[in-house]
Amino acid sequence: MQEKIINHFISLTKVPHCSQNSDELFNFLSNFAKDRGYEVFNDKIKNILIRKGNPTLALQAHYDMVCMGDAPTIETYLKEGWMYAKNSSLGADNGIAIAMMMELMEQRVELEFLFTADEEVGLVGAGAIELKLNAKYMLNIDFEDEGIVCIGCAGGADLLAEKTIEKIEAYDYFYKLSVSGLEGGHSGVEIHKNIPNAIKVIAQYLEGKEVHIASCHGGERRNSIPKEIDMILSSKEPLESTNLVKVKSFDTTVEVYNSSDFLNLLIEFQQGVYVYNEEFNLPDTSINLAIINFEEGIAKIECSSRGMSDEGLEAINNEFIKLFKKYGFKSSIEYKYPSWKPEINGFTSLVNDTMTKEFGQSKYEAIHAGLECGVLLEHYPDIKFASIGPTIVSPHSTNEKVKLDSIGKTFKVVEEIIKNI
Repeated sequence: MQEKIINHFISLTKVPHCSQNSDELFNFLSNFAKDRGYEVFNDKIKNILIRKGNPTLALQAHYDMVCMGDAPTIETYLKEGWMYAKNSSLGADNGIAIAMMMELMEQRVELEFLFTADEEVGLVGAGAIELKLNAKYMLNIDFEDEGIVCIGCAGGADLLAEKTIEKIEAYDYFYKLSVSGLEGGHSGVEIHKNIPNAIKVIAQYLEGKEVHIASCHGGERRNSIPKEIDMILSSKEPLESTNLVKVKSFDTTVEVYNSSDFLNLLIEFQQGVYVYNEEFNLPDTSINLAIINFEEGIAKIECSSRGMSDEGLEAINNEFIKLFKKYGFKSSIEYKYPSWKPEINGFTSLVNDTMTKEFGQSKYEAIHAGLECGVLLEHYPDIKFASIGPTIVSPHSTNEKVKLDSIGKTFKVVEEIIKNI
């Protein structure tokens, strides 16, 4: 069965489905289900509900992926019990869950399958869902550690800031600065690992130096720790490369801007965990300095904030809104979504017992990342939720990998839950 799921997953890697550009997979999944005798429903935002019979259980996954590196061109390979992708994100988040659900459809199992759109850019599909579910229980398959039942998650928001900056006379030296090839990672589940942030690296390099920026672009996705940044500037003094910052002379004279406030903001910005949650032994609030753009004197900053409670999320957003205001930036919030408060109930107990049977042990856990359960719970308050999944390491990066035997074992858990529910 594991081999069948892997084959389904490989077929998915051939269908482009980057966030906000996943229409091909929308059509693929809809046709796949119809060809196997399932009813298919969708809403305005292109969530997909697939149903056979009158089931009490729904399985749920999102069908977009974070495209990094060469993605959506994905070339998979196996090594020492793991699957990787060459020079790209793998899309195991959430493609492995989709592959499991495809296999269940091949078996004509009577279930509801809910595929949500654009989860990776702010849980957009779940937030705007307009589909009627019959199920009393929902198993989300977007967790990334085997042998664990997730019963809670962080809420989050995208925090944006912008400022128009005046031109200024250039200094004598012109350079292009670059940081590239950093590890990157998920801005939620890996935010506590002190993974270098390319934007912070270049800001710290420039601290104390007299420079004026002409242009810069850094970061890849709002929910990824930045791997790369390029910046063109003029400097009062000669600059030299370091282990992380590559400096090249820039021969073309360019217009520069009075960017001291912009740089000072980046230097002061505290990337990472803000408050730690001792109860759940994970970050309580955090923020990721995700993307910066500086073109023609317009400076833009994009961040992703997270909180294990709605109060914590509001607190960290207010803290950084104050920071932006200090340096004259106008700020706004996009894609805000709620946290999922942990709860143990009959359904989570069933999932935990099933997990223990297959893996020999299991435990309840909350996660410092956005799962759709919290958002969907607002739309379906009478449904009981739990989340599981195979072991996936470094999602949202070119280092993403999935543990092969974890796929088969997790699928057995799903099958057993279906039988017992």
